[in-house]
This record gives sequence, structure tokens and C-alpha cells, in this order.
Amino acid sequence: MNDSVSSGLGMPLAAGAQELEHAQQPYHLRIKFTGSGSEYFRIWIVNLLLMLLTLGIYYPWAKVRRLRYFYGNTLVDDAPLDFHGNPLRMLKGYLLVALLLGLYSVAGHFSAMAGLLAFVIVMAIWPALLKSSMQFRLANTSWRGLRFGFKGSLADAYQAMLPMFVPSLLILGALAGVADPEKPPPWYGPTFLALVLLSLAVTPWLLWKLKAFQHKHYALASLQTSFQATVGSFYAVFFKTLGVLLLAVLLSSGLGMAFLFALKSNGQLAGLAGRAVTAVVAVLAMLGGVLAMLVVAKPYVISRMQNLVWTRTGNASLRFLSELRFKRLLWLTLKNWLLVILTLGLYWPFAAVAIARLRLEAVTVKTRISPDTLVQQIQGVEGEAAGDAAGDLFGLDIGL
Repeated sequence: MNDSVSSGLGMPLAAGAQELEHAQQPYHLRIKFTGSGSEYFRIWIVNLLLMLLTLGIYYPWAKVRRLRYFYGNTLVDDAPLDFHGNPLRMLKGYLLVALLLGLYSVAGHFSAMAGLLAFVIVMAIWPALLKSSMQFRLANTSWRGLRFGFKGSLADAYQAMLPMFVPSLLILGALAGVADPEKPPPWYGPTFLALVLLSLAVTPWLLWKLKAFQHKHYALASLQTSFQATVGSFYAVFFKTLGVLLLAVLLSSGLGMAFLFALKSNGQLAGLAGRAVTAVVAVLAMLGGVLAMLVVAKPYVISRMQNLVWTRTGNASLRFLSELRFKRLLWLTLKNWLLVILTLGLYWPFAAVAIARLRLEAVTVKTRISPDTLVQQIQGVEGEAAGDAAGDLFGLDIGL
């Protein structure tokens, strides 16, 4: 459920090219998830109660407990991951984010121009926060006693993140240029629509830049991953998702129209009662379309993006293979939604565990070098990466 679980899979192990050439068959390091819904339910309910009692202050401690449970139950080649984050350092990051968002919210109430200025300030800081968050998360993740790292530079972060703010900046600039929001000028409507369409058109490219920044810089000691997915592959997923979404919405609307047609054929839509029934069916059809987006389109995007991103992550010695099936994720999502609704939300931790198991166990790590050999080769230089991350003053987790 949470994108932080899958981020723990970024394990850029590698070894010498000579040993790779002489190896006869690859090692397949299976990923297993051993967590259970009943175990996580106890953690989840305690976290929820303590966050309510502390008005949210307990959230970093709750997140550490959650990450340690999911990481500790994620086994790569029968060895679990571990999370070593300090909740107090994480609290620092959450308070900073709350301050930035509060600044933007308050400024927006004074004027559109003040809101635009606050957004520019947030935009200028956010890439540095993302880089620090990635460094903190990876430096506090370990496998077989070895800490991971993140090698992305500040310049890489700004190059990846700043374009993501441009569409929003243009839209806010258009809003700030309107003197009276209740009487916008004739150019405002077409301009606003054009900016929204532009934002949608560049979304796959922006997502590709963000994923490339993340997946090109996972590291263990001095070793680092590469990312080979192309921007065209992201656009392919985007357009296929639009097709799935359109099909789901058309199916939902078609069922509503078929129901109305059946009632009309039987003469049951006459008078005021008939108009009321028509209105109710129309609302239900709209809700069905929204539900179709959540239940059908989201699993499709998750399965296709996970397979694309992780299968294109690795290096000359090691690669990932993700084979997450859309149908399995779709049926699990349908089951989870139904049980969450029937239990008034209490099934949520069981659903989170089920989704984590399906997504994690769909991934395999392939290497031609023995895992023991990898660990032996890396142990000699592991302290460098851990020390570098520990010495980063801004190594804080902001919950991205």
C-alpha cells in the first residue's frame, strides 16, 4: 500500500566483471514476505490510537514501527531487511514540511500573488528535501548487516524535480494575473484549460525524470545502479492506462443507461418519481465511474509501472525482474475494498499486508555471483557509504 515498502527493494549489489564472465549460471534471489495481517493489526491499532492521543506528534514513531515490521518481514535470499531510522530526526523533517505547507496555505488566503510567492519558496527547497529524504531512507536500510546508500547529488535533484513544478507555477501565475476572480477576463478559460492539458501531456516525462533520479543512484558502498527505462515506455503505460480508464468508465455508464432503458421500457419512469429514479441512477453511475478509476485503473498503473521500473534497474552484474500480474492485483484490490467497507476500515492492515506480499514476491533479484561473495567483497568498503550518509546534516525523512 505504501510506496516506502517497495522502495526498500532498491539493493544495487554488484561484483567484479571477471567473476561474472566465468560464472556458469545465475543466482535467483527470491523475495519473500512473511508478515501477517493479525500481527500488523496490533501495530496499526496502537499507532492509530497514540497518534490520536498526541494529535499526530507520534506519527514518526508510528512510521518507524511500521517500516521495521514490513522491512523485517521482507526476506531477500532468506535474509531480512532492517530499518534503523531515528524517530526524532524524522520528526524534524515532518515539522519542516508542515511549516512549508502552512506557509503556502496562509499566503494563499491573502492574495493569489502571495500564494505564488510562497509556492516558489517551496519549489526552491523541495528538491533538496527529496534528496535528503532518499539519503536518510537508504542509509537506514540494511541487508545482512550492510547499509545501503543514495548517491544522487543536489544538482541531480533539482534537474529532476524543478520541471515538475513548472505546470503548477504556470497555473498559479495565470490565477495571480486575474484581478477579480469572480469576473475573469475572456482569455482566462482557454488559457487555464490549455495549461491543464499541457500538465497532463508532460506527466509521463516528469514521472520518468523522477524515477530516473531515484533508480540511477541506489548504492551499496561504492557500487551503484543504472536505470534503462526510456521516456517512451512511460508514455506507453500512460496511454494504455487512459484506455483502461475509458473502458471502465464506459462500462459503468453503460450499465446505468441499460438499467434506465429497462425501467423506461416497463413504463416505470413516468412523472416525478421517474425523474427521481433517473437522478439517482445518474449519481450512482458517476460514483461507479469514480470507483472504476480507483479499483481498475490504479492496479493497472501500479502493476505496469512496477514491472517497468524495477526490471530496468540494475547494473552489469545484477538485475531485478518484476512480474506483477494486473489480474491478480485487480482481484486482490476488489477483495480489499469490499472487506474494508464491510468492516468499517478495520480490514485495512490486513489489506496492506496482502498487497505488500503480492508486490514484493513478484520481484526476483538475478545475479551471476554468489550472495556470500557479494557480501565479502562489499564489507571492506561498507563503512564509507554509511559514514557519508550519517554525516549528512540534512539526512532527514520527510515521508515521501
